[in-house]
Amino acid sequence: MSSSGSSARTRFAPSPTGPLHLGHAFSALTAAARADALGGTFLLRIEDIDRARSQPDYETAIFDDLAWLGLHWPEPVMRQSERMAAYQAALAQLAPYCYPCRCSRADIRAALTAPQEGAPPMGPDGLIYPGTCRGRSLSEAGPNDTIRLNMRAALAAIDGADLRFDETGPLNPGTHVLAADTLIHAVGDIVLARRDMGTSYHLSVVVDDAAQEITEVVRGADLFDATAIHVVLQALLDLPRPRYHHHRLIRDAAGKRLAKRDDARAIARYRDEGYAVSAVRAMIGLTKCA
Repeated sequence: MSSSGSSARTRFAPSPTGPLHLGHAFSALTAAARADALGGTFLLRIEDIDRARSQPDYETAIFDDLAWLGLHWPEPVMRQSERMAAYQAALAQLAPYCYPCRCSRADIRAALTAPQEGAPPMGPDGLIYPGTCRGRSLSEAGPNDTIRLNMRAALAAIDGADLRFDETGPLNPGTHVLAADTLIHAVGDIVLARRDMGTSYHLSVVVDDAAQEITEVVRGADLFDATAIHVVLQALLDLPRPRYHHHRLIRDAAGKRLAKRDDARAIARYRDEGYAVSAVRAMIGLTKCA
């Protein structure tokens, strides 16, 4: 994709933890098409903070699959595994609003289901944390603790900030204003650094989108609710806020969203079986660049 002198920038940011499937093809092609429509640049980023699951062979396959689809991007690509210093600097900036958490997922689920009945509340970061460790200080953090954002403290620090984002996608277009009550009760104290990574998806994606000067984040509709988290982090870190374009998800015949374990729909399989790129585009409803 050519920049054509425009400052518009989109990105595709896969994790090398499994083969890319048709859903990834749709997202990558959509991001590239948006860059073309805006006369801008399409970037590739490798999100490999999960070092236990990331594999070099999967990363190589990402490049091969995207090139086969006809996509091009500037080199070198950004790799999250090379950016831990940037994430640690952002985490240090957020330290006044953070606390260490020793709770396991089982601990959180137990705290949320007793004595109440019914399913525990879920937010964009999973189970909404009940605040068990909120009184702990960062000075108490141990090697097995995660680091959480105290949402109430964070919102108090950015009181009066413009917490909204512009959505250009087809599902929920328009300007979305975030309410403090929703952020506290429906999002909660999200994880900023996981014990086995030193960062988290939410922290790293916000830092990286700013570093790459992304002007429009193109991704699946399953991440729409996570945008609230990213807007809060952008406000706390004084980072620019891109537009967001959440697209539909590609599903199987039963209506289930595709996952990386769904090798039957892996891009590499279609390539190896001699499919034309135009046939793959037709499968995902992209008969033209859109």
